[in-house]
Amino acid sequence: MGEMSEKLKQIASLTQRLEADYPAETGAFLGFLQKAEAGKALPLKQKELINVALAVAAQCEWCIAFHVEQALKAGASRDEVVEAGFMAVIMHGGPAYMYMTPLFQALDEFAGKEEGEK
Repeated sequence: MGEMSEKLKQIASLTQRLEADYPAETGAFLGFLQKAEAGKALPLKQKELINVALAVAAQCEWCIAFHVEQALKAGASRDEVVEAGFMAVIMHGGPAYMYMTPLFQALDEFAGKEEGEK
């Protein structure tokens, strides 16, 4: 298993723990996510590419792993994901540039998986 797949497992584990220990807070947060993602103005692929850029700008490796995988599942190409990452670099500068490293780790790990499934 790759490093970015491990990040996805960590997200699932954290969510399970929070749901068990803090169900009201976690339920409210997850409910908000579902409502925010359910909007109809933007297609899922565009939303996930935005999330990729925000994840790079926020320097969140777990977010990068999750949203790169979701963007690929939504039909984004490798180049679209990289361009989204570069949009973060434009807005966030050098620190975002360095977080292109986990973006490529996630692409390398998940793109092969997605391409094999198609």
